Amino acid sequence: MGKFDKNTTVIFFSELFEDAYASPNELANVLDMGVEMLFYLEEGVFSKEDMRNVVTALRKITLELRK
Repeated sequence: MGKFDKNTTVIFFSELFEDAYASPNELANVLDMGVEMLFYLEEGVFSKEDMRNVVTALRKITLELRK
């Protein structure tokens, strides 16, 4: 792990989810379902750019979890 300033709080991604999901693959499956749900939102609720940003972030997390 890298060096961090003594006043910096470091939270590792995996620690955020270790109590809620049995494995990274299980979390990836839930995120995939979330991506699919986004396709059923009503028009005008969010901007297309905001939606693309959310989907892109979820996809990147999902791909990282499955490595």
